[in-house]
Amino acid sequence: MRIKKNKIYQYIFLLTLTLMAIFNGGNNNLYIQFNFIIISIFFLFFVKEKNYLAHIRELLLKNKIPIFLFTLFISFLIFQIIPLPMEWLSFFSLEKYNILNKLEFKENFHSISLSPANSYFNLLNYLTLFLSLIIFKSLFYKKRHIIEFYYFLVFIGAFSGSVAIYFYLIGSSPNFFLLRNRGQGLATGFFINRTGFSCFLTLCFFSGIEYLRIIDYYQKNNINNFFNKIYVRIFLLLITIAIILTFSRLGNFLFISIIFLNILKTLYKNEKKNRFFLITLILIVLFDVLILGFYFGSEKLLYRFAFLQNEIIEYLPSAVDTDQFILFRGDIVKFALVEFKKFVFWGYGAGGFEYLFKINFENLSTIYAAHAHSDIIEFIGEFGLIGSTLILLSILFSCIKKNFFSFKNFLLFYLLLFILIFDFSLHIPIVQLLFVLLISIDYKKTENSEYSINN
Repeated sequence: MRIKKNKIYQYIFLLTLTLMAIFNGGNNNLYIQFNFIIISIFFLFFVKEKNYLAHIRELLLKNKIPIFLFTLFISFLIFQIIPLPMEWLSFFSLEKYNILNKLEFKENFHSISLSPANSYFNLLNYLTLFLSLIIFKSLFYKKRHIIEFYYFLVFIGAFSGSVAIYFYLIGSSPNFFLLRNRGQGLATGFFINRTGFSCFLTLCFFSGIEYLRIIDYYQKNNINNFFNKIYVRIFLLLITIAIILTFSRLGNFLFISIIFLNILKTLYKNEKKNRFFLITLILIVLFDVLILGFYFGSEKLLYRFAFLQNEIIEYLPSAVDTDQFILFRGDIVKFALVEFKKFVFWGYGAGGFEYLFKINFENLSTIYAAHAHSDIIEFIGEFGLIGSTLILLSILFSCIKKNFFSFKNFLLFYLLLFILIFDFSLHIPIVQLLFVLLISIDYKKTENSEYSINN
């Protein structure tokens, strides 16, 4: 009865992840609110079970310091949203105070955040991440559960990739319900941004690779495992094609990096048990990337890498004479760095960059940037030094564990670092959540558990 109920709870949890993935990765205030409500209701039903409640208590006790720091971080986000008297605001955020005076606002109370509404929804998103992590660690407690989770991720990645490939091949932009107004001439699937989509697919690809590596190393060569390997291999093929068709430089670079780092690790270890895994990786490079990649237009991607042009975000006539105003990615990053100095301690609020940009470029009505094109700069700007220190310490204390340092986590932090520096995909809820869940997986803790496949 316990196993059956656990399996039902697992399916419900995976369904919530699926909904988040197909609803633009959860990257919308409405979707964020919906995800929070669903996860919260699920959590309340979940903790009614005595066994789960005991497990959660143990989990919380073992992670007291990082949870305490995370609680302080959440409290800090709440403080950014709370309306303060103007004289208090001038102390905590002089720049926000000056902006309000410039715009001649009459209200006597204002929050530190430039966008209290966006900050509120970001707060809900971080609470959703926390609750999701607790649920995940309580439900997926055996190695076979972890394998099944990897299988789910590679499957949902293949499904999303297939949708993206289909609309790319028919040469039209989807224009209905969830797939409205997506980019033409490239694959974006259920996402709006191609790089965000490619990062999501890369994490799904990573999960598929982990699945094959573990199965090949630990499992016996039975008929079930044989077919599971074939299915996952097909899923990886679809994901590979979709990543290439995004023509995202960052996504394709990270995707290729995962393959070659796994090849190097397998060759270095010289593990006989992983021979099939090594052959699979080589086949992915030779067939999926080189042959099929060329067929699906990898020359466009190579062209983007060759020139590495500083892409224009928007090109529009200037208000002055006939000159042209051009805004590049680098310009947006520089702008974010300059503005951070004005909000150095308390930040401009989670989700506040869009409004910061609008305020400074109010005379250029057609220009738009929702993110700083560098997550690490945007996060520091949103949270300030105080909030950034709290969340960083929470992460560091979570990572200081005996079994934390592994090749799997090395790869994940490798991906994390590049995304933080060169893109804003970590502002997409599903990408955030997958990183948190994948990093939290610890094989050592469950090595004595049953380890079999049951898809």
